[in-house]
Amino acid sequence: MIDMTQPETTAAPAPKPQQRAWKPAVWRGVQLRCPNCGEGKMLESYLKVKHSCESCGQELHHNRADDGPAYLTILLVGHLLGFALHITYIQFRPDPLTLALIMSLVTISASLFILPRMKGLVVAYQWAKRMHGF
Repeated sequence: MIDMTQPETTAAPAPKPQQRAWKPAVWRGVQLRCPNCGEGKMLESYLKVKHSCESCGQELHHNRADDGPAYLTILLVGHLLGFALHITYIQFRPDPLTLALIMSLVTISASLFILPRMKGLVVAYQWAKRMHGF
């Protein structure tokens, strides 16, 4: 009679990649620095992620943030604007047109300042969790 059972393999499972600390990586991302070394710049223009870090050579091009930074920016600026609108209206009671112009300026300025930082945050989080752009 022929034994049709498969022989047991003693191959060890593949080792898990070493965990990366996500908090320092995210902090570096908010500062628009490489999540690996914190030295090189992450973005080459306003929102374009560099191909790789010029300091440590870490590849960054495969991390895609898509719409995440925009949603986070809207969430953050919306909450900040709500408090700013309330305080400005209660304290100063400006003319409606003046209030609209001031709040528009605050909204645009805050959005343009926060958006690249949120992109850095999302890319750094993806790097730390080894997501590689999903």
